[in-house]
Amino acid sequence: MTDTARARKLADRIRVVVAETLQRRIKDPRLGYVTITDTRVTGDLREATVFYTVYGDDEERAASAAALESAKGVLRSEVGRQTGVRFTPSLAFVADALPDNARTIEDLLSKARAADEEVRKTATDKTYAGDADPYRKPADDEADDEDADATAAADDDEDGSSPA
Repeated sequence: MTDTARARKLADRIRVVVAETLQRRIKDPRLGYVTITDTRVTGDLREATVFYTVYGDDEERAASAAALESAKGVLRSEVGRQTGVRFTPSLAFVADALPDNARTIEDLLSKARAADEEVRKTATDKTYAGDADPYRKPADDEADDEDADATAAADDDEDGSSPA
């Protein structure tokens, strides 16, 4: 087993070599606007997974995937030549899901913004159900006590009984 630092360095080098080779040597007309986003190498340096994105629709993505698969041998030999490792890792190309995930997150955020805007529009020009300030204050408590005493005195006068 090798250390992870060596695997990381080899992965970075493979990413650069594959990107440069795709740009300069591969002339497949099916190959669209491909961007190599990441590369990962196993701990034994035998297999490399190359993540890529393609600008375009599903048809262009499928054509680019086929072009990458057909160019796999040329890319692997170029990786072996430029890295100088004893065993050239096999290459596997995987379409990166990052743009799709980012698009999904952007859609969810726009829905949340629209819902927040709807709540804000509904809340404008509305008033409180009760008082604007529903909390009691000490001054209010004293006034309530005086009102209660006055009401009790008035009730006693109506009954005809006198306070004893």
